[in-house]
Amino acid sequence: MQSAPYHDRDGHIWMDGEFVDWRAAKVHVLTHSLHYGSGVFEGDRAYDGEIFELNAHSQRLLNSANLLGYEIPFTVEQINKACTETLAKSGLGSAYVRPIAWRGSEMMGVAGKGNKIHLAVAVWSWGDYFADKMKA
Repeated sequence: MQSAPYHDRDGHIWMDGEFVDWRAAKVHVLTHSLHYGSGVFEGDRAYDGEIFELNAHSQRLLNSANLLGYEIPFTVEQINKACTETLAKSGLGSAYVRPIAWRGSEMMGVAGKGNKIHLAVAVWSWGDYFADKMKA
């Protein structure tokens, strides 16, 4: 059975400090990161309500943005809180947690220095990647 497409699901996504309806979480087609590949993300897994190595994932997200020349306007602690609150709001105990940051659509051009930096966190149910025999 195929699940609903990602743009058409129930729930909430944390965007720039507040929860928005899943279907209302939109990004414009002329967003800098879509054209120049300047978005960064982490792929976190939650098990029984706990996000595995959350602090390390959040720090790596900040480091990745810095390598691309921008600073995410949230601290590790704030990103951790956004992830845990989004997981709790989802009602899922075991899930995939996706924090993502990107440069906005204020201007186009390779540097994108004047573009607003955004951060979002989405959580969804996503089964195991590996068969039990590969989890050793």
